Amino acid sequence: MPGSTKCTACVLVIVVAIVILVVVLLLGLSPSSPTYTIVGFSIPVSSNDRNATFTFFLNVKNRNKFSNVNHDEIKLAFDYNEDILANITLPSFREKFSGTHHFAEEVEANARVWKALVNAIATNKTAEVKVDLVTRGSWAVHHAHMSKSWKHLQGRVPIGSDGKIPRKKKIKLKRVPKKQISSKK
Repeated sequence: MPGSTKCTACVLVIVVAIVILVVVLLLGLSPSSPTYTIVGFSIPVSSNDRNATFTFFLNVKNRNKFSNVNHDEIKLAFDYNEDILANITLPSFREKFSGTHHFAEEVEANARVWKALVNAIATNKTAEVKVDLVTRGSWAVHHAHMSKSWKHLQGRVPIGSDGKIPRKKKIKLKRVPKKQISSKK
C-alpha cells in the first residue's frame, strides 16, 4: 500500500501541473481587440469639382498571434458639425491572425453638409470630421469560437487646406466611453 500512495500523489501532482499549464496558456492566448485606423482621407476641394464624394482608407489590424477574428459588418458614420456627412456599411470578413485588412472606399456625401465642409476648408484652411465605427467580432482560437463582442469606436479626422489629412497622420479610432454612449440614448 505505501507504493500506491506515492503513485496517487505523483498522479495528483501531474494533474495539478497540467491544469496550471492550461490556465496559463489560456490566459496568455486570450485575444485582444483589433485596431481600426483611418490612414487616409480625401475630399476634393477644387472649385471645378462639385461632386459630393470623398474617399477614406481604413486599416483593420488583428494583433493576435494565435487567433483569427470574424468581423460582422462594420458601420461607419461621418459627421461634420453634428450633421451626418455620410454613412457606409462595410461587408463582414474573416481576418487571419497577425493580419491587416485594408478598405479604400469612395462615399457619396449629404450634399448640404458636404458643401458646408468644403466652404469651411476654403475659408479656415482646415476642418474636422468625426468618425463613428460600430461592429461586432468573434475570435477563433484553433477552430474554437469565443464570444462576440460589440465595438463602438470614434475618432476625429483633421482635414487640411488640400482636403487631406495633414502630414500623413494616421487616426486610430478609440473606444467610446460608456458615459458618452448612455447619454446619447
